[in-house]
Parts: sequence; C-alpha cells; structure tokens
Amino acid sequence: MAKRQSRRTLTVAMAVLVTAGLTAAFWPQPILVDVGVVARGAMVVTVDEEARTQVRDPYVVSTPIAGRLMRVTLEPGDYVEQGKTIVARMLPTNPSALDIRTREQANAAIAAAQAALRVSQADLNKALADRDLAEEDVKRARALFAHDNISRAALDRAESAWRAVQATVDTARAAISMRVADLNNARARLISFDDRGLYDAAADGGTPPIDLPSPITGRILRVIQKSETTLAAGAPILEVGDTASDLEVVVELLSTDAVKVHIGDRVMITNWGGIDDLEGVVERIDPWGFTKYSALGVEEQRVNAVIRFVGDDVARDMLGHGFRVETRIVVWENADVLIVPSSALFRQGGDWSVFRVDLDGRARQQAVTPGQNNGLQAQVLEGLSAGDQVVLFPSAALTDGARIAPRSIE
Repeated sequence: MAKRQSRRTLTVAMAVLVTAGLTAAFWPQPILVDVGVVARGAMVVTVDEEARTQVRDPYVVSTPIAGRLMRVTLEPGDYVEQGKTIVARMLPTNPSALDIRTREQANAAIAAAQAALRVSQADLNKALADRDLAEEDVKRARALFAHDNISRAALDRAESAWRAVQATVDTARAAISMRVADLNNARARLISFDDRGLYDAAADGGTPPIDLPSPITGRILRVIQKSETTLAAGAPILEVGDTASDLEVVVELLSTDAVKVHIGDRVMITNWGGIDDLEGVVERIDPWGFTKYSALGVEEQRVNAVIRFVGDDVARDMLGHGFRVETRIVVWENADVLIVPSSALFRQGGDWSVFRVDLDGRARQQAVTPGQNNGLQAQVLEGLSAGDQVVLFPSAALTDGARIAPRSIE
C-alpha cells in the first residue's frame, strides 16, 4: 500500500513539473526592442555631397606666336611673381626643309630679282644722264634769257624738263631699293635645315628669345608642355593660379537638393585631410543643370554650386586645385527643438506614428506631427514630450499594447 502511495505521489509530481515546464515555455514573452529618448536640443538639416576644390581664376600661359619653345624649368607648386618671374622662353621657328622643286623655284626667283635689279640700275644710269643734260640745258637757257635771246616760255620749258628728269632719278633710285628687297626675300627662301650657315647667320642677327612672364602672383598648377619643342601660336604651355587666396569649392548637387539651397547658406567642409572642419558659404548656384550617371548607372540631373571659403586661410594652406572634400550645406537649423530619432517614425494610414514606451512596459502607438528631418533626427511638433522613450526600428510584429523589454537606450 505504501508502495502504491509513493508511486502515485511521484506521478503527480512529474505531471506538475511537466505542466509547469510547458506553461513556462509557451507563456508570452516581452518583445526585446531598442529604445530611444525624446530630448530637446540643437538640430541642423544639411545637404551632403562630395566636392572638389578649384582655383577661381586660373591663367593658361600660351605661345603668342609660332616658334620653338625652350625647355620649361619650373615645376608644379613653384612660386611665381606677376611680371617678374619668367615662366617660359621662345625662339624663332626653325626653317623647314626644301625639296628640289622648291629650291629650284627659289633659285629662279633670285635670278629674276638680280636681273630686275640690273634693269633698275640701268634705268638709274639713263635717268642720271638725262638729268645732267637737262641741267646743262637749264644753265644755257638762263644765260640766254639774261641777254633777252630767248623768251620766258622757253626758259620755263627747260626748267620743267629738268625737274621732271630729277623726279625720274628719284623714281629709279626707289626702284633699286625695291629690287634689292626682292632679292633679299628670294635669298631668304633658300634658308633651310641643310643651309646651316645661312640659318646661323640669320639667328645671330635676329631678335633675342621671347620671354613669357607670369600673368599673376601665385603658384604653378601644372606644366602642360615641359620639353623643348616647336609649337603653333596659341598652344598652352602651363597653368598658373593663386591657391592661397583664390581657392573655392565646386559641388555637384542633385537638382532636387539644389532648390533647397540658397546663396549665403552656411557650409561645413569635412574629410578634407585636416584635423578641424573648414567653413564656407554658398556663393553661386548655376541656373543650368546637366545629366550625369552615378556609379550604379542611374541617370541624375546635377547642378553646380560654388562655395567660398571663410575664416583663416592658414588652416587650409595645404589644399590645392582639384582636391577632394565633402560638404554639408546647412539648409535649416534651430538651437532648441524637440528631437526624436528618425528610426522611431513609421507610417500608419498616411500619418506618422511612433511606439511610446509606457511605465508598465508596454508599447503604445502614438500619432505625431514631425517637422524637419535630417535622416538621423526628426523635429517633433506635436505628440511627444521631452523625456519620453520610443521604440527604435519597430518591427511588423509589434502592435499597440504589446509587452516590450528594452534592449538598449540611446
């Protein structure tokens, strides 16, 4: 009998333990959630984009004429002074090589110029002889007129003939000068690479090298043509800019973000390589947009905005032309607003709501009216108070009145 009683007691105990275990296993457990706190503080809304620096007014030094550029000795980063630092030098262009036909044509032109010069000299000799004869005629006519042997009209004709012959002499001398110039021009056509004597003589007697001074005081940004070579007129040689005081930032904004930005907005320039952030203001927003493809191949409309640095120039003295920076353009800011983490907000029937944590450990759905939102924080206009706790990243399984247990408080 005692044995049966102990067996019954053991069976009942086992049943109670199994029932308790099943009850504990299937008893509803509170949902673990992340919890944030609603607080008052300062909030800013920014438009964040990568950008690049550039010199506002770069100067490209180019060749004023076609010629031979001497080797450029300056390097990028070298300091130059306006009007004093010679950044490049040029020499007259080397003569081109002559083929057989061109050389023969040049020789024929020289022979023709020499013949024309001899003709002009012969014309001068004839004009001189005519002038001597006319001068003697004038002397005789004056002597005869003095004794009333000829009329006044005869004397005038003799003097007129003498003046006409004198003009002929001057014309003949001018023609000789023209023929000499034609002869020199024809000889110059024979100067070529293989006529080193003629070329060296022309170079020794020609103009000195042309000096190209720096147009501004600044630094060499890049050297486009360093080696000695022959360039056409207008070819770029190097680029000069003032990186100390003429540096700005150009950022390509999405057109949907550009409409939020205004001239004069404050800008925080970050991740530029220095310790502290730099400050700037929006100086210009281009009215013209352009199409650009993102890294994922998405077509985007972009708008260029120019940002001017403000503050101490020494803090950014290591920045140069074309450096990468990140910009945060402040489009809205307030020093005292009610802030809730943006991850706590969700849509419910077209309205915004949050799950507020009650004192009894339950989640209560609360409708709110948000204001500005920067992606991390959101302004609360109605529905919450400072110090309230809200559920972050609420899941679809969370319902109004559900028991919750905080995993962390942020």
